[in-house]
Amino acid sequence: MTDKTFEVIENEWIPLADGTRLAARIWMPGASKFDQVPAILEFLPYRKRDGTAQRDESTYPVFAAAGYAGVRVDMRGSGESEGVIDGEYSEQELSDACEVIEWIAAQAWCTGSVGMMGISWGGFNALQVAALRPEPLKAVISIASTVDRYNDDIHYKGGCQLAANLSWAATVACYQSRPPDPALVGDRWREMWLKRLEDEPLMLEDWLAHQRRDAFWKHGSICEDFQAVEIPALVIAGWADGYRNTPLKAVEGLGARAKAIIGPWIHKYPHFAWPQPRADFHAEAIRWWDRWLKGRSNGADDLPQVRAYLLDGPKPAPRREHDPGRWVAIETWRVPARLELFAGAHRGLAREKADADLGTVLIDCPQDTGVTAGEYFTLKPDAEMAGDQRADDGRSVTFETEPLDAAVEVLGRPVLTLRVETRDPQNLAARLVDVHPDGSATRVSFGVLNLAHRDGDEEPAAMPEGEAVTITLELDACGYRFAAGHRISLSLSNAYWPMIWPAPGTGGITAHPSSLELGLPLLDEAARPVEVPEPANPDPLPQYIERWPPASRRTVERNLTSNVTTSRILEDTGAFEHPDTGLTTRQVRREAWTVDPDDPLTARGETHWTAEMSREGWRIRTESYLTLSCTSAHWIIQGTVVAYEGESEVHRKNWDRQIPRDLM
Repeated sequence: MTDKTFEVIENEWIPLADGTRLAARIWMPGASKFDQVPAILEFLPYRKRDGTAQRDESTYPVFAAAGYAGVRVDMRGSGESEGVIDGEYSEQELSDACEVIEWIAAQAWCTGSVGMMGISWGGFNALQVAALRPEPLKAVISIASTVDRYNDDIHYKGGCQLAANLSWAATVACYQSRPPDPALVGDRWREMWLKRLEDEPLMLEDWLAHQRRDAFWKHGSICEDFQAVEIPALVIAGWADGYRNTPLKAVEGLGARAKAIIGPWIHKYPHFAWPQPRADFHAEAIRWWDRWLKGRSNGADDLPQVRAYLLDGPKPAPRREHDPGRWVAIETWRVPARLELFAGAHRGLAREKADADLGTVLIDCPQDTGVTAGEYFTLKPDAEMAGDQRADDGRSVTFETEPLDAAVEVLGRPVLTLRVETRDPQNLAARLVDVHPDGSATRVSFGVLNLAHRDGDEEPAAMPEGEAVTITLELDACGYRFAAGHRISLSLSNAYWPMIWPAPGTGGITAHPSSLELGLPLLDEAARPVEVPEPANPDPLPQYIERWPPASRRTVERNLTSNVTTSRILEDTGAFEHPDTGLTTRQVRREAWTVDPDDPLTARGETHWTAEMSREGWRIRTESYLTLSCTSAHWIIQGTVVAYEGESEVHRKNWDRQIPRDLM
């Protein structure tokens, strides 16, 4: 593919030292293809030929027009690349990435300067590779990522297991079950496919085998040694995503080497994310690359350390197209001053500590509390985002202010301190909520804590019997304006299903409200308005040929006869054909999360993915099934991946594992 500004190399083989070849799709500047240019690497397991093709085709031609080669590489065992994937952010993966960077820098068309970027997996490994310091790597852009793999990824949070741990394992199994494109690799596509199907790991086994913050999770967590990252990092996230903490953690850890942008967005690139307003990611990225890869003095290093969108009371809605608010800039980020709120009589929240002893309160909620929590990993601005909190708050213990006399603006991480006691394993979920004058309730932030992890995640300990202890729970970062006339509410529950897996204990948590302190991080007085331009093109993704329409559905069913609550998810991408390659792909995700509100050990997650690829005369399909259930002592994993060529089954693999449960 060529045009006046760029040329596309559909498949370039990158040889590694062990003989494995990785597949790359490369966008070269057309007008200067005989000149040396810097390069931008994105290194993913998400299949350049189909999985990320649409967004790649929206970005890399723009980079090429600005004088950059875009190099989109499939990781080992993914897409057209040879070998078999061995895990998430493994030593092999990061070593391969370093080899790829050295290969790029050595090409005749490259100046020797390389940048690395990505969202989610690609944002993670961009920071992780930066910490390994390959010499040609000069700067990174990391979107929707983490600096702490244990507490700010899709597996664990506050020592609690996220239900997304199962969901993500099923997603990875589906993605890795698909073959390379025969049009690129030729007749050996089937041999490569069968090897993947036979040898790929079920990553959930590793994730459940490491329930504490051990060496497994410290690997790749750059917070273990921020000083290892010596190059500039632009770190971006959205308030509607599960990865909202990373930009502020990055600037706190990396200091002047990092800049942060936080918008209202879900888990998408900012130039096509929801809710709006969007940000012109292409312009931001090119300014970043021009400064650090071309050495241009363009002011990128003088940008405010933090630019954040301050939400202004968005109402919970079935779909949030646009969130009201304003952009603010913090020139140099510092730990925010805090507004301290205390529990008062009649479950109030006030700025003054109560004089009288408020006694105790029992937090013992139905196990299906949390069905309006939305999902950790948000890809659409609909029911994947948290809904109206009234239903869940009505099943929780809440503390609430009087209507505010004046607005309260926050930016940072709220902190809850509370004395609690319990006789058996319990989780505590805390939600900061904006209660609107009409009673509707918007979740602003939340945090969860496995009480066994109250003093750290490396060596958890059971709660002392019959003794109250003080716990500190840090909620997720937020940027929000509580308007005058609204109420600030704190909701506490010992269940948050299906966001987090239930603890095995019963009997609830006894809390001492007199000890309750909620610290709200106040917006820095030095914050100033700032303009973050939106992209000129409101629909930047190329259009493919629709062969089957997409569909999306989320339902909650309470069976009053069996006393079981079931949350169901259906996501059908639809079938779309790439107009140039003729390749048609479709994925269908189905999930069911069930629990008896009275019994945490009935919790069960079931997933089923269908993946289809076809071209005239060729069709494959894989069906991936994965379930997770539990006893008080074990996690129980059952899974199957079945592969079909046409209508013929060509491979089947089963998993049936039990993994000891650790203080959950």
